[in-house]
Amino acid sequence: QVQLLESGGGSVQPGGSLRLSCAAPGRTYTVGWFRQAPGKEREFVAGIRASGGHTYYADSVKGRFTISRDNAMMTVFLQMNSLRPEDTAVYYCAAGSGIILSNLRNGDAYAYWGQGTQVSVSS
Repeated sequence: QVQLLESGGGSVQPGGSLRLSCAAPGRTYTVGWFRQAPGKEREFVAGIRASGGHTYYADSVKGRFTISRDNAMMTVFLQMNSLRPEDTAVYYCAAGSGIILSNLRNGDAYAYWGQGTQVSVSS
């Protein structure tokens, strides 16, 4: 059932930082991070192309979160700085191939998903 494995979640105070990690199934996959808070719709957070050269962010996290890939392009990271209580959610890593730009922010386009990791931001 679990196709990808996220790590790095936890509890942090507002203004703090966390770094999430996800192992991609291969170098040719687009990888995205999504999050879902209780009672809320799943939303796109950030995405990165297989090359690592193109990144995409939700407006709500621009300037605070950074998505990147390691040198082998097999591990994807989400560096989350200046965390806010509204960032509290379960964060999911997802991967897929052949995702066109117009679908990159749509979770339905991703074939592989992780189990989710909880991020909690509170005082």
